Amino acid sequence: MKLHTIALMGISLLAIVQSNNINAQDAPKQNSTDTKPALFAGNGDYRTWSFGLHAGAMAPFSASGGRNDFSKWQATLGYGVYIKKQISHVVGIQLDVMKGSLKANNDKLWAGAPPVSPYKSFETNINYTASLSAVVTLGSINWSQLRTSIQPYVSIGGGAINFNPTVVTSGGTSIDVKPVGSLTEFYVPAGLGIKANLSKSVNLDLGYTMGFVDADNLDGYFKAPYANDKFSYVHIGLEFALGNKEKPQLATHNAPAQLNGNMNRADDALRASLAASEERYNQSLAEIADMKDQLNKMKMDSDKDGVSDYFDKCANTPYNVKVDGAGCALPVPVPAKDTTIIRNNTYIITGEDRKIVDEAFRNLEFDFGKSTIRDRSFPYLNKVADLLIQKGISLKLAGHTDNVGSDKANMNLSKDRAESLKSYFTNKGVNASKIEAVGYGESQPIATNKTAAGRQKNRRVEFTIY
Repeated sequence: MKLHTIALMGISLLAIVQSNNINAQDAPKQNSTDTKPALFAGNGDYRTWSFGLHAGAMAPFSASGGRNDFSKWQATLGYGVYIKKQISHVVGIQLDVMKGSLKANNDKLWAGAPPVSPYKSFETNINYTASLSAVVTLGSINWSQLRTSIQPYVSIGGGAINFNPTVVTSGGTSIDVKPVGSLTEFYVPAGLGIKANLSKSVNLDLGYTMGFVDADNLDGYFKAPYANDKFSYVHIGLEFALGNKEKPQLATHNAPAQLNGNMNRADDALRASLAASEERYNQSLAEIADMKDQLNKMKMDSDKDGVSDYFDKCANTPYNVKVDGAGCALPVPVPAKDTTIIRNNTYIITGEDRKIVDEAFRNLEFDFGKSTIRDRSFPYLNKVADLLIQKGISLKLAGHTDNVGSDKANMNLSKDRAESLKSYFTNKGVNASKIEAVGYGESQPIATNKTAAGRQKNRRVEFTIY
């Protein structure tokens, strides 16, 4: 198995994953969970622990260059596991354990000539490597997504490598360099790679690691000037995030995208608030314009009778004609024969007359919601009837109600009560032409309708003598 074969397989699989992610993420979406976990609130809302499995090809050379002790390397199988603790969006600490083997021979010519070496080939069994590395996530290929699909990374660390090398001399003799036990040396792993998210909890891991051994015995051949041996490992594997599946992985969560989403939502809320304020402002302007229009109507008195057009129920009243509160002409009283007439043919109405009318007004009662006059009101009404007959005084009966009930029902009730009083007086002998019965419903309150006392004052029939 060649390293470039492993690399091509990994790149092809990564391209498929990335293509699927791009298709699923063409239009960035924000939802109600995008604000969780909260920014700058620590790592408690993330998954920070993970473990991984990987396998790939090993070879006794490194991409960093340098001369090897054998001219032709061979790809061999390597595999390993790791556990990682992510301590920030960028930096994680990873413990790696790996196993495999290395092979090489001198079949390849150096500078057109066979290599000068006492050995024909070697094979080293790597019993284990154990290292602790810092893994730095470089960033996301797609910064617009809240949870990134691709994370390039680099790593650097240190640890121990335990191995047993075997060399074959040019004469074909196999030599076990360490017949008893094994060799252990310090080595430095340095790597780079790309992780692709397959799901919320599983990542595809493609990586390449160079191992720099602090010795010249990894291949069993001490060769002057005794340069340190090195090896490469290209692998493909899976990483599994541990913990609550509802929490995002710290390494894949894109804090800049979340900050951008938070700002966009704040902008949207501000725009909505401004739009609502503008709507309320326009509504207020419309209400003010309507109030101005109503005020202009109230101020206008086309027929100059002292009642605004807004309340005037009898438009175009002739000038100098006396009108009532509704703008309608008052009836001209015809004096009786026994009525004393003074100054401009007006009747003399004394304080005693007004007292009789006031007492009748104060003691006037109807059955609830009806126009039937109660008996206790009759004595007072009889006095008013006698006054009207004796002096020929005219009487206006103005019925009023509170605002309980519909406008139409209140108008009818006020009119009926005024007419009921008129019928009572005419039955007592009062000239019907001397009595005007008018109903105003709830349109002319004299007190607030918000209290029982106020509503009681508004339920009335006013007596006006003239």
